[in-house]
Parts: sequence; C-alpha cells; structure tokens
Amino acid sequence: MSWLSSSQGVVLTAYHPSGKDQAVGGRHGKGGDEDTSSRRCGQYTMNQQITKVTEKPPFDRSSSQDSMDEVSMEDYWTELENIKKSNENRQEDQEVVVVKEPDEGELEEEWLKEAGLSNLFGEAAGDPQESMVFLSTLTRTQAAAVQKRVETVSQTLRKKNKQYQIPDVRDIFAQQRESNDKVPDGTESQSVRTNENKYRGKDDRASSLVVGEKELILLVPEEAPASETDINLEVSFAEQAVSQKESSKEKIQKNRGDDGPLPNFRLPKDKTGTTRIGDLACQDMKKVCYLALIELTALYDVLGVELKQQKAVKIKTKDSGLFGVPLTVLLEQDQRKVSGTRIPLIFQKLISRIEEGGLETEGLLRIPGAATRIKNLCQELEAKFYEGTFNWESVKQHDAASLLKLFIRELPQPLLSVEYLKAFQAVQNLPTKKQQLQALNLLVILLPDANRDTLKALLEFLQRVIDSKEKNKMTAMNVAMVMAPNLFMCHTLGLKSSEQQEFVMAAGTANIMHLLIKYQKLLWTIPKFIVNQVRKQNTENHKKDKKAMKKLLKKMAYDREKYEKQDKTANDADVPQGVIRVQAPHLSKVSMAIQLTEELKASDVLARFLSQESGIVQTLKKGEVFLYEVGGNIGERCLDDDTHMKDLYQLNPNAEWVIKSKPS
Repeated sequence: MSWLSSSQGVVLTAYHPSGKDQAVGGRHGKGGDEDTSSRRCGQYTMNQQITKVTEKPPFDRSSSQDSMDEVSMEDYWTELENIKKSNENRQEDQEVVVVKEPDEGELEEEWLKEAGLSNLFGEAAGDPQESMVFLSTLTRTQAAAVQKRVETVSQTLRKKNKQYQIPDVRDIFAQQRESNDKVPDGTESQSVRTNENKYRGKDDRASSLVVGEKELILLVPEEAPASETDINLEVSFAEQAVSQKESSKEKIQKNRGDDGPLPNFRLPKDKTGTTRIGDLACQDMKKVCYLALIELTALYDVLGVELKQQKAVKIKTKDSGLFGVPLTVLLEQDQRKVSGTRIPLIFQKLISRIEEGGLETEGLLRIPGAATRIKNLCQELEAKFYEGTFNWESVKQHDAASLLKLFIRELPQPLLSVEYLKAFQAVQNLPTKKQQLQALNLLVILLPDANRDTLKALLEFLQRVIDSKEKNKMTAMNVAMVMAPNLFMCHTLGLKSSEQQEFVMAAGTANIMHLLIKYQKLLWTIPKFIVNQVRKQNTENHKKDKKAMKKLLKKMAYDREKYEKQDKTANDADVPQGVIRVQAPHLSKVSMAIQLTEELKASDVLARFLSQESGIVQTLKKGEVFLYEVGGNIGERCLDDDTHMKDLYQLNPNAEWVIKSKPS
C-alpha cells in the first residue's frame, strides 16, 4: 500500500503480494533487490488491501535533486534496520525515559509556567500585576493563546475545588487592557494598544515602539514581501497566518500539496541589525523564550495544529561516561577538561575523525560500521577517552559515523528534547513551507542551550557532508533520510506507534530534517517582532522602577533635583546631538566620539578602533571583538556588522555603546 506524507504529498513505498517493494520515483539496484525488500516487508508490511501504483523511472543516486517525491525511502528504512541491530547489541546498557501523559489542565498549567505566567494561577495568584507589563506587549493571537490556557486551568482548578484564589480570565485581560491605557504613573500612554492594535490597517501590518516620549512606528509594507522567498521577521508569524488564511485560502491549499524543490528563503536586510541566538543578555533571552513559546502556540492554534508538550519522568541516569549520559552532565565533566566547552568533546572528536577521512567517501553516514566492532569501540572509549590513551587510528571512518549517530540516539533525552519532540514532528502538518520554517525557528529558540549548541554543530557538519555530494553521493535528502531516525525515532522514549504512523512519520521527519539542514542559518535568528516586544517590556519595567525609585528617594528626603541630574545619561551629559560615544575598555583607544551618518555601520565603528591598534594586535582582534548596544530598552545586544548605527540610535537613544569580546 502507498502512504502519503500529510505535508508533502510523498508516496513512500508500494508493497506488492510478491513481497517486493517498488519505490515510487525511487532508486533501484543494489538497495532495491529482493532480499532487502523482503527484510523490510517483514518488518513494516501493512495487512491491508494492496494498491497498484504506477512506477516512475529509476532515480540515480548521484542526482542532486532533493525533492521528496524523487527520492525513495530506502535509506530511511535501512538506517532504521541498522539502529535495531545496534540496539540489540547494546540493549543491556540502555536507560528508558518514561514520558508522562499530563492530566486535564496539567498541560496548560505547565505551559503557563514555561511562558513565565505562573503567577496568574495557583498559590501565587491574586495580584497578577507582575504579568501585566508582559501581557500588554502581546499580539492579538498571542493573547488569545494565553487566554485559552488560563481558561482551561481555571476550569480545572474549580473542578478540583482548590482553596487558593482562582483568577477569572476576564479580569486578567480586562486589567491588561487597562494597563495598556495607562502607564505606571497614571498618565495616558502614547503606545499603541498592543493586544488590539499592535498591527494597524486591514491586514495588521504596522507596530509601534515607544522610546521615552517618542513613538516610533515600525512600518510594514501593505502587501506581503515582494519575493515569495522573503521571510518577514517584523510581524508576528501567527498574525501573518491569520492574514494569509483570510486572503489566500486558495494559495495555501495549493501549497499544502506542493512537492517541488525547497525555495531559497532569505532574510530581508534590517537596518537596525539582525539578532541571532547568543547576541542577547541572559535576562532578555529568557523573555525571548517566553514569547517564543507563546508565539509558537498561537501559530499552531491559528493553523489548527495540536501542540502538545510532554514531560519526562525523572529517573536515575549515568553521572559519568560518554554514551547514555545527559548533555548537561557531559558538559560539566568536559568543562573540567576544557574551560568554556559548549559542545561535548566526544561529539567534536567523532566529527573531527570523520572529516579526517575525507568527506568525499561514497555513502558517508549511510554505510554502517560492524555492530560488534562498534560495541567494542564504545567500551574502549568509555574507559580511555578522558585518560587520553584511546587509539583513534583504530577507528575507521564509517565506525566514527556510526558512533556519532549512536551518541545521539543514546542520549537519555532526545537532542530535540522530550518537551518539544512532538512539536518538531507536528511541523510537517503546517500548510506551507514558510510556516514550517517559522515554527522550526521558534522551536530552535526554545531548546535548552546544550541541546541547541550540539544541534547546531551537527547541522553544520551535515552541511559540509552535503557540500561534497558530487563525490560522496549524499544529497541533502539522502542525509536527511539517514539522520531523521536518529533524531526522531529515539528508542529511549519507549513510545510505540502503529505501522501506518511509522510510514507517515518517516516522510514527515525526513522532510523536517531536510528543513533543519537547508535553513540552519535562518533558524538561529531571533525574529525582530519578538526583540521589539522585549524592548517594550524593558521600557515599561524601567518606567515602573523609575517611579518606585522616585517615591523611595522622596521618603528618604533626598534632593530630587540632585537625583534628576544624576539620572541623566552620559549621552545627554557630554555628547552633542547626532554623536555617540563608544567605549572600548580592552583596546588601546578606550573611548571615541563618533558622528552618526546614514551610511555608518557597526563594522565601520569597529574598523576605526582596530585601526588604532598595532598590526599584530589588529589581526588578532578582528573577528574577536564586537560592538554592543547596552542599556536603554535592551539589556545587552551584540550587533552584526551591517547594523546602521543611526537607525539603531533612533530606536534606542538611551543605549551605551561598548566594544568587547563575546563571552565564552
């Protein structure tokens, strides 16, 4: 029987009474012989009526075409079979993580906690003022997602007759609307009422940001970006989905079955600079994660896709070693060896060993090492890796590739995390490739740091393998087929699925893996609309803090005039209008006043400072130091080279500008 991927319309395999399988648009030859077919049919055959499928011409493995409908699933099932054999050899060493299915309301309660809104319910409920500033920055779709979860939790708590206060969701969002109308000091706010009017006009395409007494309108074109391949990061993804549902139903329906090559999505240039994961201070990144979870949920809600988080029941795991050790534990022991390490040393070494053998090797990642030899190598690595006595010359290239995949599979919790693994899998159910990419962007932001950093290193390595596809015969889709079972079919989860679900998941997860590899540079970008929401929160919190400080100083009989004078920023005190003062405490030139012009970029500012250094120091410093935006409506933000300084200054006039290196 043939199965279709729900998002790509991909025919996987047709099973015939003879026991042979015919891949639609697939490859034949060595991998498609009767013996291989019988093995796969024995494991995956469906006991249902056979459907006759027209066979397409054979697909040449050396072809660079990556469309799913032209690549058979042979690599996927072969990899799954290899995993099964590997598991049989190491079964006694495996830990099983039990996934807890949440009770009614428990899922929503956990969601609110992860979204930073735990004080809206439970023992901490009562005065939700702490969340009012946060709620006031939400878009309509984000607020609707929060409201839906608060209602569910409230109903559940009432059913359980909890004694502590249960807020009425109408009261919470009534207070939110009221807080939008008034700033903390009681005066009328000039900010746009975020929940109701964040985006203006018919298609909700403009937002605003208040800087001091000045309101900046962030204009978005009336029409969608000129090119279909542009990714709009200025408007909430969920809000874009609402607009598209209203105006482009036919187009979305058409895209649902689109099985053509993946488009070359790109990010339009942003004069205020692109923000990437790792560019923000911890306190702002925490807010980004709260907003990313709410935005992801809103996007799935708008598109009618269920988003269910899971929670792993804590069990005893290994507290030392290499394989089957939690990433955080592994990094703790690695950092005792190499300070500042963010990616497990064994993971780095395995990738290095594979690359030493040359990435042109045909069938790289697809051809497994011998199962018995892999088991012996694992035991030897566990005993000798940290002692530095392991003989890496004994590890063949295909062995290293098998060990790398084994490392990923044997993580006690999957690399994509227990909490969000299902959300990653659900990406295949989103209507368009652009929306799938948007969801993956938010999910990458939500991953724990250790998982995200390790995933990034893996994807970068996989891209290097694909770059040699002319010689190694491993196209992006070939690599996706081989790696998908290792990331998505994690044996430690103990989850069982029907044969039909396995077929659908095979195509879906291979497609998701393909997206992760192809668009990895885009996925580590923090959307501008989320950064702007963080700026709004910081602005409002600063107003509240300033008001509280004034009251405190008044009570303490401080001279108010003296306080106001001290409160002036350095920019106001000693720098003329249109000029910024840049600090560089670790360079020869520790400070410099720079005139703002329309063309001035962050790279130009860095160049002026580095030109003051000696030739040797300049070479060492280039690419190691960065210009930072510090304070004002942001905690701290590392600027990309193409940031236009005048545009950013207008967005955050109270910021200070500092040149320094990135923290390790």
